[in-house]
Amino acid sequence: MKIESYLIRRRQFLRLLLGWGSAVLINPSLSALPLTKFIQRRIPATGEILPAIGMGSWQTFDVGEDEIENQIRLEVLRAFFNYGGKLVDSSPMYGSSEAVIGYCLEKIKNKTPLFSATKVWMQGQWLGKKQMEDSRKLWGVDRFDLMQIHNMVDWQDHLETLKEWKHIGKIRYIGITTSHGRHHTDLEEVMKKESLDFVQFTYNIIDREVEQRLLPLAAERNIAVIINRPFQGGNLFSYINQRPLPPWAKEIDCDNWAQFFLKFIVSHPHVTCAIPATSQVTHMRENMGACYGNLADAKMRNKMIKYFKDL
Repeated sequence: MKIESYLIRRRQFLRLLLGWGSAVLINPSLSALPLTKFIQRRIPATGEILPAIGMGSWQTFDVGEDEIENQIRLEVLRAFFNYGGKLVDSSPMYGSSEAVIGYCLEKIKNKTPLFSATKVWMQGQWLGKKQMEDSRKLWGVDRFDLMQIHNMVDWQDHLETLKEWKHIGKIRYIGITTSHGRHHTDLEEVMKKESLDFVQFTYNIIDREVEQRLLPLAAERNIAVIINRPFQGGNLFSYINQRPLPPWAKEIDCDNWAQFFLKFIVSHPHVTCAIPATSQVTHMRENMGACYGNLADAKMRNKMIKYFKDL
């Protein structure tokens, strides 16, 4: 049974590799595309530019030491970089994801596009410091570009550490995260009082609560915004039930529903980057396609909301 299982997974892996090779042939690399069509946003604190689509790793990269699964994630991350991606987001909460990311980064020769973002998820300042150092070793990076406090766990103690580490150059940016609408009121108070570079929270075409307070506040306070759960944990795809895209989706260069959902998010003027997660190269190609072409204006965004509500 073990041999049979291995052979099945090996065949799956080879099919994915062939699909990735086709993707590169069909879709031109970033260097071959007009720069005006590549969607990027500035980090308000510094003006540094990030592509509007990043990569999450919750569940999708938690594959332990499985050799076949690790090789698949290597090709997923390679495709992400090939299509212009930079920001990779993870957390110690995500099982083996950080170790798998580290494995993939070690295998990829050109890692210069990487904007490394992870989180501290621990009670206690000393244990938080140890966890962050462990994460750095797992990723194999000299320092993280962005360190975030995961779901506001013990945020007062960790924020003190992050400010100190940023001052001495151990990290470049600091942030705080939440998801599922949890802690929005608490996060709002922290955003008002503290000097943050980034916040991360949930936003998508059916969960738009943050439009009311958090997104305008981020703009007011010059805080970059990372969006998690852009597909509502995959639930958005169940609503469409294999329906085709509306013909007018071509106006904003959407070829599939993933791009439709992602372009709705990154067309918001206060969003810096959305971080969909995937374990498939074909889905990575679809996700990164949302970083190219035209974006929706306010009128188009309202049209997208109404269309989705009427499904």
